[in-house]
This record gives sequence, structure tokens and C-alpha cells, in this order.
Amino acid sequence: MRVVIVGGGWAGCAAAYSARAAGAEAVLIEKTDMLLGTGLVGGIMRNNGRYTAMEEIWAMGGGEFLKVIEGVVTHRDVNFPGHRHAMLYDVTRIEPAIKTMLLSRGVQLKMQKRITGVDKSENVIVALHTADCKKIRGDVFIDCTGTAGPSGNCARYGAGCAMCVLRCPTFGPRVSLTDRVGVAEIRAGEGFPHFEAMSGSCKLEKKSLAPALVKKLEKEGVLVVPLPEHLHKTGQLEKKACQQYATNDFAENLVILDTGHAKLMAPYFPLEILRTLDGFQDARYADPYSGGRGNSVRFMAMAPCDASLRVDGAQNLFCAGEKTGLLVGHTEAIATGFLAGHNAVRLLCGSKPLLLPAELACGDIITFMQREMKKTEGMGKKYTFSGSVYFERMLELGLYTTDIAQIRERVAKTGLTGIFSKNVSRGRFS
Repeated sequence: MRVVIVGGGWAGCAAAYSARAAGAEAVLIEKTDMLLGTGLVGGIMRNNGRYTAMEEIWAMGGGEFLKVIEGVVTHRDVNFPGHRHAMLYDVTRIEPAIKTMLLSRGVQLKMQKRITGVDKSENVIVALHTADCKKIRGDVFIDCTGTAGPSGNCARYGAGCAMCVLRCPTFGPRVSLTDRVGVAEIRAGEGFPHFEAMSGSCKLEKKSLAPALVKKLEKEGVLVVPLPEHLHKTGQLEKKACQQYATNDFAENLVILDTGHAKLMAPYFPLEILRTLDGFQDARYADPYSGGRGNSVRFMAMAPCDASLRVDGAQNLFCAGEKTGLLVGHTEAIATGFLAGHNAVRLLCGSKPLLLPAELACGDIITFMQREMKKTEGMGKKYTFSGSVYFERMLELGLYTTDIAQIRERVAKTGLTGIFSKNVSRGRFS
């Protein structure tokens, strides 16, 4: 049984790990020279409802995967505006740690391989073609290609290529597996509001900041620097993909988190203006290099899928991460990656797909997002455990808790304790 995953972001890495744990051979294809995609610049976990979701994943068998992240944490229990008990991982150390873990589990990594075409028989995918004229065969495929890029979209909807961590000019544009299979994607502007959004943070080189600021940042994990009123950025926050950070606190202050670099939560801050602030006279952007003008544009095209994350119109194709819909965040990508990888193997075994129940936040967010995306107004929103519309829902339903024992008991009641660590191919499920 061979599961081929296209796209090595958080969703793709989780899907590869999950498929391997379920008993299949897992092949992970990534077009750049590094895994994790936007996870290379993110670094925030466990804030607000992500704490609950992460513990659900842990209880369902994802502990080994999550321990790797815990191993490169810079700060725990960080509170910043609107967010509590955040965990910050070191973005400069996370990628080698995840890569080593995947290799140790037997995942086959094919780096700097960009897909260009698909062989299929009716609606069944048989193999993928890559830009270097190779053919990669598989039994089930998972689209984790994300929704950002290529550079043309950043020019059309943003401020041009900001030279972000996705590095389209170097490694080629994103190619959607769903699109290449011939499945019509959900695209911005096609009967819906324009739901594309710009990534909402930038990295500053720590060495370019005043030593006193760096010392405070590294001690506390967060800096909140009030902005003069004429520099408040309320209007620009509407463009952010991460709407949980589009509040007045982020418009009226510079909020900076220590993720190895200094993570600036206010996007597209012109460098010449940033340098007028005390302690920022020598500031420079680490990623994207043109962070003063913009960042990558995301949510350009998503795959139509069901609650098992199987793509409509393709018999052996699943999806995970942002490809599943207007879902924002690392924890969200990991949750969908685990489900897609597990269900890919279930399909090969002839078993019923796993549907995560609404009693768990990881299940409820999928069905809620898919339901809301059928409404015009729902297409203008983003869904995340950490804030905005979905965190409000978690609070209303009582799904949010930081009580680990309670979360484990909740998972146990659904019968899903350790599900992602069990070998499906041994015929234990029906």
C-alpha cells in the first residue's frame, strides 16, 4: 500500500506520519529544499483553543509527532493580546527535527520535486509526473499543496512577490494536485466574495533590534510596543489571513513574539517608518525580505471535500491543511493531516473512513467550516481554534478547555484514544 503526499507543509508532514503509522508506505513530495512551508515562519501553538485541539491530537495517537515540536520550544504559557497560554517553537530548529523524525519512521522524502502532471484512469489517479521527468506511482494520494502562490497571484492580489519563505521564483510555482486531476476547485471570486488573504506576520532579524528589546523579548517571549496614533494600522488588518490577530490591540501596538527570530505580528510595516521607532532604528526583515510591502497571498483555491477529507470527483484523492477550506494555522493543518493520512490507508483496506465526531474540536471545526462555506457570508471568514468565529463557537459549545485529563476523557468517550498510532492494515477496524 503506497500513499503519496504532495506538499511538505505541516499538513503534508502529519499526513505522511499518519499514513505510515497506519501501515502504508508513505512518500512525501516537496518542491523546495525544506519541509514545513509556512511553519518555517509561524511558530505559534497552544494559543486559546489550539491548546484543546493539540491535546486531542495527542490523545488520539499523535504524541510522538507533537513531542518533536515540544523539543524545540522557546517559550511556554505566553500571553499576548487576545491570546493565552501560547507555546512558541524555534522556527530555526523545527524543520531538521521534523525531517529526522519522519525519516526515522520510514517516510520516503522526495525533495525539490515539483509535480507537473497526472496519469489517471477515469477518476482514479495512477501516477504523478515531476518537472524532472520522473514518474511516481501510488495507490492513494493526498493534496497538501496549500493555497498560496504562484507569484502572479501575489502581484494580482497583493503587492507583488515579497520573496517569502515559499520561494516560488526559485523552486517554481505551486501546482495543485486537485486541479491537475481535473477537479474544479473553489476559487475566489467565482460566485463568492474574494476570500484571498495575505499572510499576516513578518520576521525581523534579532540582531537588527536594540539589545535591550532583544533581552526583554527572549526573557518574556513577547514584546508589546505602543504605536503613535498616526501609525495605527486598523485598515490593513482586514487583509490578514489570520483574522484572530486582526484586533485593535494589533493595530495600535507592535506585538512581537520570540520564535527564534523576532516575529512581528503587524504585517506590511514600511521599513522607513518602522525605523523611526525607538529600538528599531536598524531593523531589517528576515522573511519575507520585502515584508515592508506585503507577504504571501493565500486561499486562492481549495479542494471540494467531505468530512473524511476525501476530494469530490477523485476516487483515491484526499486533501489536508488549507486545501480543505478556509482553515488557518499549524495545529489545524496537523489535525487534518493526521485524518487524511489515516483515511487514505483505510480506503486501501476497504474500511469505512474515520469521521472525527463533533464532541471533539478537531471534528467539529471540519464540519462547521464545510457547512459555513456553503453560505456566501461564510466564505468571507476564516476558521481557527485560536480566535475569531470558530474559537467563539468553541466557547459556546464548551469545547474549549486546558484540562488535559478532561480532554483525554472526552477522546476516550468517542473511542478514538490512540487511533492515529494503530496499524489499520492489520484489519483491526471495520
